[in-house]
Amino acid sequence: MERHIEIRSTSVRLAATLHYPPMEGAREPSRFPAVVVCHGFAGDRIGEHRLFVKAARALASAGYATLRFDYAGCGESGGDYGDSGMDDWIAQTRCALDYVLDLDFVDPNRVTLLGHSLGGAVAALTAARDKRVKTLALWAPVGHPFQDIVGIVGKAAYEEAVTQGETEYLGYMLKHPFFASLATCHPFQEARTFEGDALLVHGTADAVIPVEYSFLYQKVLRTRSGGQCEKEIIMQADHVFSGRGHAEMAIRLTLDWLRQLDKQKTEWFGWMI
Repeated sequence: MERHIEIRSTSVRLAATLHYPPMEGAREPSRFPAVVVCHGFAGDRIGEHRLFVKAARALASAGYATLRFDYAGCGESGGDYGDSGMDDWIAQTRCALDYVLDLDFVDPNRVTLLGHSLGGAVAALTAARDKRVKTLALWAPVGHPFQDIVGIVGKAAYEEAVTQGETEYLGYMLKHPFFASLATCHPFQEARTFEGDALLVHGTADAVIPVEYSFLYQKVLRTRSGGQCEKEIIMQADHVFSGRGHAEMAIRLTLDWLRQLDKQKTEWFGWMI
């Protein structure tokens, strides 16, 4: 079952869809793990070729309450995307966490952020700053927000934003402060303060965000004193996993990883008892 909802973030209305896990026959009271999906640059909660819809439905069917939402100015949400910045997206992600953790059927000790592309960087930064995030799944994550996004829109567009105050990209009017906010955030450095487990999924044919970023994220995350980090590389997969079977593979790998973590924690809990 899924339901369209609205989340309040300061003065902005964020459109979202909540996917419920099957509750028929569940023992009462039942608490489910939760996943919050963070979309990428100039994207929305549907995703290219309905990537996030597919992921959310698969996760919910497997017993994970899953929330996907549009950042301000994207999809059906209010606001102006070009007026936003990294701190705004982190704040909006935390509002999505507020909503999920207020649900009485969600287990607050099993909350995952799943971020794609720029949403991966936002998820990593949010997880590093918000202890409510227990696990982190990054799909083709941005590593250098300013460099990567300027690379996508083009140097000429960025220079226009600097000299003229704004530039147009895919119908979005991106202001100069939008770009300036990207330069202030360093997810590689901040990720090392995240204390939970992490998964990286990346394709070798990603022409937007280099697959080497996932190797760097793993290197950083494995220097921590706690928390595991796994990496899955999908051969010939592009940035949005659009090739035959690639989206299904990214979803399956993520779901298998989450299930394995749940199994480990259950076994550890039983051993401690």
